[in-house]
Amino acid sequence: MRRIHLITICLFLMTALCACGGSTPAETTVPVTAVDSSLRPSTGPSTGSGTVSGTVSGTDLPESAPFTDYAAGLVLDMNSETLKQEVTVKTYVDGDTTHFLVPESVSENGVLKARYLAINTPESTGKIEAYGKTAALFTREKLENAAAILIESDDGKWNPDSNGERMLVWVWYKPAADSAFRNLNLEILQNGLALANSSAQNRYGEACMQALEQARSLKLGLYSGEKDPNFHYGEAHELTLREIRLHPEKYESQKVAFEAVITRQIDGTVYVEEYDPELDLYFGMAVYLGHDLSGEGLAIMSVGNRVRIVGTLQYYEAGESWQVSGLSYRAMRPQDPGNIQKLGEGYAPAYVRTDPQSFVSRKVEVPEEKQAYDYGFLTVDSTLSMEGLLVKDVAFTMSKDLFSGFDGLILSCEKEGASLLLMLSRKALESGSLTAQGEAFKGKCLNIKGLVAPPRDIYHPIKILSLNDIEIVDP
Repeated sequence: MRRIHLITICLFLMTALCACGGSTPAETTVPVTAVDSSLRPSTGPSTGSGTVSGTVSGTDLPESAPFTDYAAGLVLDMNSETLKQEVTVKTYVDGDTTHFLVPESVSENGVLKARYLAINTPESTGKIEAYGKTAALFTREKLENAAAILIESDDGKWNPDSNGERMLVWVWYKPAADSAFRNLNLEILQNGLALANSSAQNRYGEACMQALEQARSLKLGLYSGEKDPNFHYGEAHELTLREIRLHPEKYESQKVAFEAVITRQIDGTVYVEEYDPELDLYFGMAVYLGHDLSGEGLAIMSVGNRVRIVGTLQYYEAGESWQVSGLSYRAMRPQDPGNIQKLGEGYAPAYVRTDPQSFVSRKVEVPEEKQAYDYGFLTVDSTLSMEGLLVKDVAFTMSKDLFSGFDGLILSCEKEGASLLLMLSRKALESGSLTAQGEAFKGKCLNIKGLVAPPRDIYHPIKILSLNDIEIVDP
């Protein structure tokens, strides 16, 4: 009898607990499969080419873990006082910044640089941070596959961020033509791919804080305590070429790691470049292969490959330029974070078609630096092309102190008032007299392909690596 009473009590307690669990929150609770786990590898900038290898994974949770899809629960009110505009993507920058094409009534130049409200994703455009690339991939995938994209202001006007160059917006997208809009800002938060950024002080503050708290409690993304599969946890500084070019002294004699496309090779040096979507230009760098690479390591560093490069940044006195050296490849440990790694193949140099006047006079505003840089300074070692350069004079480097250490010809060229210097090394020329070859260029009109050379005094010369990169044309 006592045993029957105990069983009855247990059944009563179990029934009471189930009844308590039946009271659900107002928002919809769905299985944990609503957590995004389908992130795909990037295929590089929208202007690039080639193929990329790699894997990206989402957050794994027990199947029974509850997950509230706040991005689906939030409804876009088309009748509210906020400004709204359907847009298309011009440039993917990172997880919380995208450049959109908009009517001139919204932005005079037809481009709105959007900074997502309420979130701050880890960095992926300067010094790379864990989950930075993962967040950028997440944002890109959602927008690339969207049937429609709409941006919304937080009130009745477009509000700039603290830098004054980007507008603070809510980004909405339709996964399919017949589906409702989803709030991407909120979706990034609920997947644990961003930190709070004044998340409570906005029109959707309550939903933002609930999404953020859920990501923390379910240990998603940044809050999981697990390593980001898209981040290399090694002794090298994980950077972009942009960060290295802007602050080389900060990383001098230190190990750095970055991704880039190999564009040209001259003897034991390769040149690499990487597109920066925010500034809409290519950053470049010289990489010295050294004597320690062989076989598979050298194959990885072939022209046309996209590569993760790990090496030491140093100032090369003889060339008066920065370069990366000290590369290594351990064939028995291909995933070693200290290794160079092949990420893709089939890429071509950008050879950005450049107007000579713009090349010598253009200033580029870098938002985080709050200053403008010469275009030529930022693009050193990247590829470019120019047309219609008239050769006015030819000089030999031995007679020019400005180019001491360089053995070859200097062609002084002009086009529409812009003066440029072309550097042709002796190795780039055919065997024979420098004087005779130099005189052959005088008065000629040239189309060229080359590399932006390190600055020499007030000049940003262009380095020509082969006679095949020069075409003589009619003026």
